Amino acid sequence: MKKYLIQFKPFLVFIGTFFSAYIVLTLLYKFYLNNFAANDVDGLTAIVSHNVEQLMRFLNCDISIQKNLFHPYFEVWYNKKYTIRIVEGCNAISVIILFVSFIIAFSGKLKTTVLFIITGSVLIYLLNVIRIAVLTVLLFYFPENVHILHGVLFPLIIYGLVFTLWVFWVNKFSKYAK
Repeated sequence: MKKYLIQFKPFLVFIGTFFSAYIVLTLLYKFYLNNFAANDVDGLTAIVSHNVEQLMRFLNCDISIQKNLFHPYFEVWYNKKYTIRIVEGCNAISVIILFVSFIIAFSGKLKTTVLFIITGSVLIYLLNVIRIAVLTVLLFYFPENVHILHGVLFPLIIYGLVFTLWVFWVNKFSKYAK
């Protein structure tokens, strides 16, 4: 048994570190969410909604994003038509937690690790804001394709970025690089 523990030590350390970081970050996020009433939208989702509105206004879109009075989400009105809603799950925090947990598990030098976590998180956040804006326009014109757009294409794009960042990190900066 000891032979196998020694042989698989790098894998076991990775798994232990990944799940520890993931659990801690998820619990911290859930603790943050518990500070909001059941009918209220958390602050991070509000910021994402505001950034989507800013981006679309910058692109001269007819956009209005407003908090629903009775439910915990923002309504997105594009060209005077209710098109989508932005809920807590749309803020990409769960994706960022997954990204950060992996980078911590494959950490490198402290400064490089911290800078990569910040840079990667900002890239994921920006792609998410762009994703919601593009999804709004596409669902305005193609509402019948909600499943393929929201459920397949856009998760593929955002998780594709996360996977690309992971591969780049492991090959260039992690302690296992080279």
